[in-house]
Amino acid sequence: MATTTTFKATDIQEAPPAGWTRWLDLSDRSLAVLLLAPAAILLALIIVYPVCRLAYTSLFNLSLTSGLPAEFVGLENYRLMIDDPVFWETTWNTVLITLITVPGALLVGLCLALMANLPFAMQWPVRLSLLIPWALPLSFAGLIFAWFFHSEYGVVNDVLNRFGFEGIIWFNSPNWAFAAICLTIIWKTSSFMALIILAGLQTIPRSLYEAADVDGAGRLRQFFEITLPLLKPSIVVALIFRTITALQTFDIPYMMTGGGPGTSTSTLAMYIHQNTVSFLDLGYGSALAVVMFALSMCVTAVYLRMIRTKE
Repeated sequence: MATTTTFKATDIQEAPPAGWTRWLDLSDRSLAVLLLAPAAILLALIIVYPVCRLAYTSLFNLSLTSGLPAEFVGLENYRLMIDDPVFWETTWNTVLITLITVPGALLVGLCLALMANLPFAMQWPVRLSLLIPWALPLSFAGLIFAWFFHSEYGVVNDVLNRFGFEGIIWFNSPNWAFAAICLTIIWKTSSFMALIILAGLQTIPRSLYEAADVDGAGRLRQFFEITLPLLKPSIVVALIFRTITALQTFDIPYMMTGGGPGTSTSTLAMYIHQNTVSFLDLGYGSALAVVMFALSMCVTAVYLRMIRTKE
């Protein structure tokens, strides 16, 4: 006996239009490009375009105080930097701050992270204390430490006097003012380094330390042969972010000394601010900003090359 098959209208599926077939059958590479396109467009709008516009403006003599229209001068603004002693002084100050504060913050942050990673019951107050300096605004930290280092009623001089030492006029001496700024920056940024290193410490398996204990390795040997090698990726990431921000140092020196005495504590970012905001010389200020951007990119490239070499 023959059987008959009945079909419902819902059982019939229409084939997608020919135009949609290409979008439904994407390769992995095409899908990745499609998904990354919005982020790439956003980055182009907020990063690539401003940087290109900055480089374009640096090729013009554009001063808002002169009342004259912008004049194309090519690389003249960059040539003026070579003969500008303030540019070289502020650049050297910026590099010196970077060379002092980045390793200093790394060492302090590493010690804080190791302490916060210790197995004791009340870990949360220590870890919470790491967030306080990091969450404090840079300008507020500069104001606080400007009061700490005040020559008449500052806390630092009060402590020195109580131990029988003579107080220091911190902000009248270029060397002492520079030292005060570096100490403030290390205090402010070491917590950031500690948080990144602490995250790296959490990823190290405890079984490695247990095996090292069985083999008779001491704490110091475990640190140099287990902890430090496995922390290298986290340390490199922390160094990249901290070095870039150190090259852009502005808030703390500006609030503590205003760049003084003279320009002995001025940074490149402060000199850019002075030219663009105070003097309204947008052409020369843009050229200075391009140099700082190029310096940041060079440092980042060096760190990334270090990572690839280790891999």
